[in-house]
Amino acid sequence: MDDRKPGNGVRGIFLALMLIGAGMVLGFTLASDLGWLPSSRAQNESKPAERPALLGAAPNFVEVSKAVKPAVVNISTTRLIKGEEGGAPTNPFFEDPFFRRFFGDEFYRQFEAPRQRKEQSLGSGVIIDGGYIVTNNHVIAKADEIKVVLSDKREFKGKLVGTDPKSDLAVIKIPASNLPTIPWGDSTRLEVGEYVLAVGNPFGLNQTITMGIVSAVGRANVGIADYEDFIQTDAAINPGNSGGALVNVKGELIGINTAIFTRSGGYMGIGFAVPSKMAKTVIDSLISKGRVVRGWLGVTIQEVSPELAKQFGLKAARGALVSDILEGSPAEKAGVKRGDVIIEIDRKPMENAVHLRNVVAGLEVGAKVQLKAIRDKKEQLFDVTIGEQPKDLAKGGEPDEEGAQAGGGLAGLTVHDISPEFAQRFGLPSEEEGVVVTRVEPGSAAEDAGVQRGDLILEINRRAVPDVKEFQRIARGLGKDESILLLINRQGQTLFITITP
Repeated sequence: MDDRKPGNGVRGIFLALMLIGAGMVLGFTLASDLGWLPSSRAQNESKPAERPALLGAAPNFVEVSKAVKPAVVNISTTRLIKGEEGGAPTNPFFEDPFFRRFFGDEFYRQFEAPRQRKEQSLGSGVIIDGGYIVTNNHVIAKADEIKVVLSDKREFKGKLVGTDPKSDLAVIKIPASNLPTIPWGDSTRLEVGEYVLAVGNPFGLNQTITMGIVSAVGRANVGIADYEDFIQTDAAINPGNSGGALVNVKGELIGINTAIFTRSGGYMGIGFAVPSKMAKTVIDSLISKGRVVRGWLGVTIQEVSPELAKQFGLKAARGALVSDILEGSPAEKAGVKRGDVIIEIDRKPMENAVHLRNVVAGLEVGAKVQLKAIRDKKEQLFDVTIGEQPKDLAKGGEPDEEGAQAGGGLAGLTVHDISPEFAQRFGLPSEEEGVVVTRVEPGSAAEDAGVQRGDLILEINRRAVPDVKEFQRIARGLGKDESILLLINRQGQTLFITITP
């Protein structure tokens, strides 16, 4: 007799299904937590930030060093200094003809002959091609003799090919062939954080290599050279490294070591190198022409501050503000005017005035380029034929006359009508109309904005200021809290200044 009850079987099946279901739920939960299956919780959570990609193993600095060292040379220079120490005797007895006859001319000659001494300096250089070597201008400046020592200890007398003090670069040549070189790299593709090696002869210690990273690019306004677009690095650079190579992990030349920032005379963690793009342009010009030919627009430019950007209707402080144009220059012929803000050259954005200056200098003379500028808050295009950069010189003076004073936003300024005397003292164009600033009150808004004594105010808020009478009339109409745009001439150079009360 079967004593099993029908209810017991159903209950058993039900319990089994519950256990299976619970197991499936637990399994799905674990799978979701382990990332095997998507979960609603994972979908609702914010996505974590992506980690930077690993670059793999460290570069093989040993092989890079072996490849680049032979192309870096030691440069030593000698300069003969003629001093005036000693000189002819000053005792009146020696001036007497009797004593000259008594002692003889040979005795006097030892006093009259100027003393001489030799001044020596050390630096580095990089072989680039066919016996040509690039170094810094300050390494070989005024040298009477240049000696080059190769990595294999051979010595040569270097011949100066050309120098460019504006970029602190120079090229010399030695009578040798089949020399090792370093391939040029593209400095425009450098990224902050890249490994670099500095190769040179610090303190005369030949073939020294130091390693660091690119700390910054496009460094300007450092005060080392006229044209600056430096690569900043923390690779140790010391006296004697000047003119040496800065190479990347591929063994390519991406810079010429030029200077260091120091308060002790030695390495303090900041070094500067001329980027390869600028260096190659200068070097090619020195070798082919014996001088550097730079492109030229014929404009005076200045940085665009946030205040100036607001005045000229710019969304951001970028580009270069044209504060003056030379008559007959390429820019004037193309239709560029004072007050235009150049923001692009051939569709390449111009970050600031220094960037524009470097780009134009590197353009080939005769090249046709297109400028984009903002004028009256609207974009305009200009087709310009690049000219050759001429030399220019400005002089200034420093008078201290009193004149008319202004109030409101121009309070603190004392001005005077322009005159031939003022023009001569300040180096101002005598044909210009305007008022000369003869005093700037310390702590005034004008001083904070950068107005200086000797500035010739040409315009106030784009309105001409031919004399003191018009200056005062315009000044009286200015609001107390109104921002003021001045156009001034400073020692022959014009620029815009914004005064914010």
